[in-house]
Amino acid sequence: MSYDYDLFTIGAGSGGVRAARIAAQTGAKVAIAEEFRTGGTCVIRGCVPKKFMVYASEFRKSFKDAAGFGYSIDNVSYDHAAFIKSLGAEVERLSGIYAKNLGGAGVELLKERAEIVDAHTVKLVESGREITAQRILVAVGGTPFVPDDFEGREHVITSDDIFEIEELPKSIVIAGGGYIAVEFAHIFAGLGVETHLVYRGTPVLRGFDEEVREVVQEGLIAAGVNVHTKAKFSKVEKVDAEFRYSVTLDNGSVLNADRVVGALGRVPHTKGLGLENAGVELAPNGSIKVDEWSKTNVDSIWAVGDVTDRVNLTPVAIREGHAFADTEFGGKAHHFDHDKISTAVFTQPPVGTVGLSEEQAREEYGEIDIYKSRFKPMKNALSGDQSRVLMKIIVRASDQVVLGCHIVGPDAPEIIQAVGIAVKMNATKQDFDNTCALHPSLAEELVTMRNKFVPE
Repeated sequence: MSYDYDLFTIGAGSGGVRAARIAAQTGAKVAIAEEFRTGGTCVIRGCVPKKFMVYASEFRKSFKDAAGFGYSIDNVSYDHAAFIKSLGAEVERLSGIYAKNLGGAGVELLKERAEIVDAHTVKLVESGREITAQRILVAVGGTPFVPDDFEGREHVITSDDIFEIEELPKSIVIAGGGYIAVEFAHIFAGLGVETHLVYRGTPVLRGFDEEVREVVQEGLIAAGVNVHTKAKFSKVEKVDAEFRYSVTLDNGSVLNADRVVGALGRVPHTKGLGLENAGVELAPNGSIKVDEWSKTNVDSIWAVGDVTDRVNLTPVAIREGHAFADTEFGGKAHHFDHDKISTAVFTQPPVGTVGLSEEQAREEYGEIDIYKSRFKPMKNALSGDQSRVLMKIIVRASDQVVLGCHIVGPDAPEIIQAVGIAVKMNATKQDFDNTCALHPSLAEELVTMRNKFVPE
């Protein structure tokens, strides 16, 4: 059969853009459709703008710490509207680069929502145009999840909306305990906003190493965040008093705030995509079921990135998209290995982690060795900051292979990226011990821990 395109990609986020570009560079005829802006969640409303907000929120503490090093900084002011304007301009620039790179690779960018008609056909919703393709790649990512099991859902904004707030609120209530919620709690507290975090469990960051979770929750409290655990929203009301909203929790507590945010994670953005028209199988949470090659149960349809709910990270989506294009168009068959992926949580201080948590390692391997250290960073000796670093190495007892490494402390994401190489290569604890320390640094602790941790 003859098709309009060799590949049609739905979603111009990191995974879709990478797949489309690599496929086009092999000579394939490729089109990509995007209903919002090129760049996807990470560039437009996720990792990138969030990291800029982290930077902005850190300055207040840095000015305070500077006093211990002899600086006197007075009359410091912050203009949130000016920051948001600069942030928006940078996001727009990056989005433009994505679009430019697609064009440079020969990919046709269609700025419309696309929905699937059948196994080889998509329809552009705005124009009504139907397009055929030999292969279809779905890379539409995720969308914020906010439950509707409480009164006043319409008053709650999501993490997507935070980057549009031009006026810094005096107070904010954030629902959630995952990485998005805790990062924004630190951001707003750092900007001087009265911040409340409401989480139904305890401690925060479910799924992470238990000790990391405890340290992060302690850090939230130390940063001035009012942490309400074992609670969730019962009702949100708009009021005409000093505060815009009143939030009633299911434990009876009432919180007042200028803004209310739902940061309860993201779900695959598959609703209304027409996947059922082609018979594509979905998981109960709406994610697209794929095999290790990112292929669905339909021979002509693949999916990469958060829409598959495998490992929901931007670099993972990029690698999945690249592997798909190499395999299907480049004559280089391979698929991405989702094991031992380094990741970070940009709390303050941040988290860096790779491999198994202590709990996961015990469940999978039984006997393990734990090496860990809690210490005050060198900078804090003069700054007066009382926070301490956590470094933890999980080792399989039978062969001393390092199964996981977890850090909570300054520069943890930068450190864990390098450590991730060693863990991915199945380095042993002896390999760590054989590595000479770099002094003075935080990271040297990873190669100087000699004594196993023995629980009391």
